[in-house]
Amino acid sequence: MSLRRQYQLLTLTRSNWSYEPKDESAENLRFMAVIDKRFLETPWSGSRQMARHMKRNTQACRRHSARRLMRLMRLLPIYQEPDTSKTPAA
Repeated sequence: MSLRRQYQLLTLTRSNWSYEPKDESAENLRFMAVIDKRFLETPWSGSRQMARHMKRNTQACRRHSARRLMRLMRLLPIYQEPDTSKTPAA
């Protein structure tokens, strides 16, 4: 039986079977270390503040890159949700 037919029977695509994800680059690992250190100091910092902090410290990391790396590290900033002074509906 051909490989193509075997993949069809298993409902797999051939491209997914041979796909190997790449590791993060050395630059991204350096950015992640900076983000981790800063997030421990200020857990309310989001991706915009992280990008600004890194830009001030001569590291060129854009907001979307910071956002992706924070999502990869599963970091969520602490912030006040709207309408917290209202009583919850029963």
